[in-house]
Amino acid sequence: MKKMRNIILAIGLAIVMTSCYTYTFNVGDGPQTGVVLTERNHYVLYGLAAISISNPAEMAGGAEHYSVTIEHTIMDGILNALTGGLYTPTTTTVRR
Repeated sequence: MKKMRNIILAIGLAIVMTSCYTYTFNVGDGPQTGVVLTERNHYVLYGLAAISISNPAEMAGGAEHYSVTIEHTIMDGILNALTGGLYTPTTTTVRR
């Protein structure tokens, strides 16, 4: 019984210790018009091999001032957990 409690505690601790990451950077003076575009990046094998990656410069459509946010959202984390890390998406958001 004590061993089962320790296993449940370890699993609960692993779930609580996970987090989402967010990386944001500005190009030029940052967003000016309020236009927001979002695309998903597709990776496999815990993010080691890329299948499809968005291009923030293309998403900005030639704008000189925009911000880019690349994040591992809750939904991305759920998809990662459901596939056991075989599919690991991230989300790219460009604000012009």
